[in-house]
Amino acid sequence: QVQLVESGGGLVQSGGSLRLSCAVSGSIFSAYALGWYRQAPGKQRELVASITSRGITTYADSVKGRFAISRDNAKNTVYLQMNSLKPEDTGVYYCNARHVLLPTHDYWGQGTQGTVSS
Repeated sequence: QVQLVESGGGLVQSGGSLRLSCAVSGSIFSAYALGWYRQAPGKQRELVASITSRGITTYADSVKGRFAISRDNAKNTVYLQMNSLKPEDTGVYYCNARHVLLPTHDYWGQGTQGTVSS
């Protein structure tokens, strides 16, 4: 069973930074594409950033230039560095892992709250 455990959320002032981590266990980490999603109160969950098994990254327009996703295959961990945070970045951040050859093998973490005060 694949398990994802997020950490690193918290409360920060506007303009500050947070670094989220997601530890993945139970499978071959390098076989998964990884993503960070965000769900703000009353809104749908949205993709913030993703990274393929080969390290190719994509970002939502709203976070380009401020957020950076990375993965450490030796530590089975994916990170999201968030800089220049804005109040609209507030939400629950979820880590996702999807097998590159078996897309139905799709797993989620429990989420970590990130709150940016103005």
